[in-house]
Amino acid sequence: MFQLPISRQMSAPSRGLAAGLGALVLASALAMTPARADGERSPAPAMITISGEGTATLVPDAAVLTLSVVTPGDNAPEALDANSRQLTAIVEKLKAAGLDERDLQTSGFSINPRYADRRDNPDAPLKIIGYEVRNGLSVRVRDLTRLSGVLDEVVKAGANEMGGISFQVSDREAALNDARKAAVKDARAKAELYAQAAGVRLGRLVMISEMGSGSGPVPMFKAEMAMMRADVPVQAGEESLSASVTLQFELVQD
Repeated sequence: MFQLPISRQMSAPSRGLAAGLGALVLASALAMTPARADGERSPAPAMITISGEGTATLVPDAAVLTLSVVTPGDNAPEALDANSRQLTAIVEKLKAAGLDERDLQTSGFSINPRYADRRDNPDAPLKIIGYEVRNGLSVRVRDLTRLSGVLDEVVKAGANEMGGISFQVSDREAALNDARKAAVKDARAKAELYAQAAGVRLGRLVMISEMGSGSGPVPMFKAEMAMMRADVPVQAGEESLSASVTLQFELVQD
């Protein structure tokens, strides 16, 4: 039996559809390849993507002191009254020392029962023998030269528990920008090194992206209240800020 070739068996509409699809695929392929002046298509330029890191250090200029007044009492009202008197005395001392009210903030408050010791008789029922009031205060000291004296004042006024001291920096943005500049410089230097080793050179910068920025560990100072004196040594140390960027360059073959 005689058969026509498959191409001849296709209907006219089918042949038109196939031709259209072929033209579309060819046009898409050409569109993805840059054109040269002579009409030929040139390959996409080679790229290099590289990351850089930058850091900046700065000295803290403020501190936040976290303290508490813990007061026992035979009953809750008695413990609360005693605690309030102690905390009020602390606040007044701090204001008299020149601290602003905006730098004083309550950081926690609780009233809890105190129970009789049952170590000798674990099966004995719980027995409340009094109450304990805990009232916390956060104190921001904006002049670090006064921090040692503030510690002495709060202890003398009745603070009997110390949460710690965290050091802070008032203006971080300028130092963070320095870290960003250093990160860009680091990334570019790496890209130039790789390009030179590969026998090419850097072309135009086509992408820059910040991967994140932040600070290193914040120095922390802790001490027992019994050790607090006017000459308490306090070291603020330094804070480290870091930035990370990614750059992408075209590579040019000489």
